[in-house]
Amino acid sequence: MADAVQYRLERMSDELDDLERRGLFTRAELAEVVRRRRDFEFRLRRRSPLRSDFLDYIAYELRLDALRDLRKRAIIRATPDTSDHDADATDNDSSKKKKKRKKGKAKKWKKSVSDIAGVLRVLDIYRIATVRYKGDLDLWFRYLEFCRDKRHGRMKQATIRYHPKVPGLWIYAAAWEFDQNLNVAAARALMQTGLRSCPESEDMWIEYLRMELTYLNKLKARKVALGEDVKTLQKKNNDASAWKEENKELFMSLNEQDEGPEESGSRGVALEGKEDLFWQQGLLIIQTIYHGATEALPSSLTLRKKFLEILNSVDLAHSDELKVEVMDDLKKDFSDSEDYWDWLARLQLSDSTSSSNFNRKEALSNKLNKSIQVYDEAVRRLPTSRMYSLYAKFWMGVLFADTEDSISLFHGGEFDASGFTSCILEVYQNAESSGCLTEDLACQYVSLYLRLGGLEEAPGRLEEARNLAKKLCNGPLSHAADLWNLRASIEMKSLATSTGSSSFSKEDLSSLFDLFNVALPKLPIPEAEELWHTAMKLFSHEKVYFEKLVKCAMLSLSCAGGSDCGASVSSAIVGWILQRDGIKQARKMYKRFLALPRPSFKFFQYCIELETNLASIGNQDSLVNARKLYDSALDLYPQERELWRNYYNVELKVGTSETANAIYWRARKVLGDSTALDIPHS
Repeated sequence: MADAVQYRLERMSDELDDLERRGLFTRAELAEVVRRRRDFEFRLRRRSPLRSDFLDYIAYELRLDALRDLRKRAIIRATPDTSDHDADATDNDSSKKKKKRKKGKAKKWKKSVSDIAGVLRVLDIYRIATVRYKGDLDLWFRYLEFCRDKRHGRMKQATIRYHPKVPGLWIYAAAWEFDQNLNVAAARALMQTGLRSCPESEDMWIEYLRMELTYLNKLKARKVALGEDVKTLQKKNNDASAWKEENKELFMSLNEQDEGPEESGSRGVALEGKEDLFWQQGLLIIQTIYHGATEALPSSLTLRKKFLEILNSVDLAHSDELKVEVMDDLKKDFSDSEDYWDWLARLQLSDSTSSSNFNRKEALSNKLNKSIQVYDEAVRRLPTSRMYSLYAKFWMGVLFADTEDSISLFHGGEFDASGFTSCILEVYQNAESSGCLTEDLACQYVSLYLRLGGLEEAPGRLEEARNLAKKLCNGPLSHAADLWNLRASIEMKSLATSTGSSSFSKEDLSSLFDLFNVALPKLPIPEAEELWHTAMKLFSHEKVYFEKLVKCAMLSLSCAGGSDCGASVSSAIVGWILQRDGIKQARKMYKRFLALPRPSFKFFQYCIELETNLASIGNQDSLVNARKLYDSALDLYPQERELWRNYYNVELKVGTSETANAIYWRARKVLGDSTALDIPHS
């Protein structure tokens, strides 16, 4: 290893001599450079070099090369001007002398070995690093970026050879050829080869289309500059012809003779024929890409939407037929997809054809009607819960500006959407009548009445929401926990509104308890945790009702069979009793829960934490109870290492060394591992 390092250092001698001869570094500085490089070289040649070793070496070389470049520029600027000896020279003579002086300096400081050695060394380090870490894509992309900045393209093929299934590398290599080397044929070949290796990459198909369109745009700009343009790149853009008219003197013939009308007409026909052939070939390329993409990814809706968006954005001449083909294929292949209908309906809002014939309000109304027609056709063809959900989501974006998917087009003050509230209600009603009303849709349906009440300032909407929630909870959605929770909140809000007070009477509490007593037994505890917490908060100071809730909770927990999902409910009950009646009653309560078949591990942890907190402030009864809880929990969960570790730490903190040692050896015996607790022990 030492011989290899010495060999690499000896190869730097020419570079170091050149740096000293030019006065860029002193001998002491070069000695420090050699020392640092020797350290880095030894780090790279150890048995298992780290990724950071290579990156640190590269960062050091880049800083060193930047310092060399700064010093070189400073020396050039500080070089005295020996050629400017004529103080009375004219401006023309002065400019000539400046050019001569710059030429002389450039000749003196022409590139030498020290100017390129730093870049070559960084490339060599990158090469070694990528061989060592072939699978590190981030390192490869760093290598690519450095080569692009320094205009070194020799490693593209190596990168692709190691990672032929990474679309980003093919795109990067093609962009390199297209942008840096201006080699369209090579870029196209790379993209086509990449598509054969990664045919299911949407990004590669999209970038291939963008590249071809960019190439067409460049060819079009060239034709405009050369005066060969007949048609425009965009059907509604007259910039090219206007530019030609303003600069018609640039297009004079070489013999400087005016052409006759017949010659001019024949020349125009010839150019028009060339133009048609040009665009036909360009359109053929785009069609080929589209057909290849749909064949490789027949089920990708997003790919076809992106193709259509790109075609609409550039508005190429002669592309209407391709757009119609894309739309027809979308309808044929995705007519059974809810996402397609939702996209098609929202696409109607971007239609600008009607805005020129009507005023703003009428144009918005026409767009909305078109979207409604598409959604109506969609729910007729696909009467599914998702389709109704997307339809309702669209209406929420139209009616309310504060929703996540709000449609800003209808919230500018020019369009009053409040008159369409019956339409969204009809959507939910149709979903209910067709049996497509899910739990989420039902909650949205009920919540909509509450929002419409605030929108229309109609207090009767609260009663409608209450009746609707009652009907749905007593119907096919009787096991929907979120719907029951929404109904409970509406009932409490309704009672508070009717009485004008936040406190409830005995009759109101009785009716609310009946509601909870109906809902809680039929709902699994994991789904109804929020409803349980609402009930406990409401009846925390009503002992009779609270005790009934406790009995209901114990029955549900016994059915759950010690699941951790019910730990939050039982822990909340103990917490409310602790807050209201003190630690003695809380102990009685958690003992009742621990007497159930196989209590959950999380509930054990809650009870133990409760007792250990009291034991830490000197409560001996709590220490005794904590030990009992630990022993009971370890009988049920003997392999829980965290439980053993906490038990040991508690004994160290509030117990004695003998009890702590006893726990330690018990843990080693049960777990069968000398390092089971991961703690030092003497």
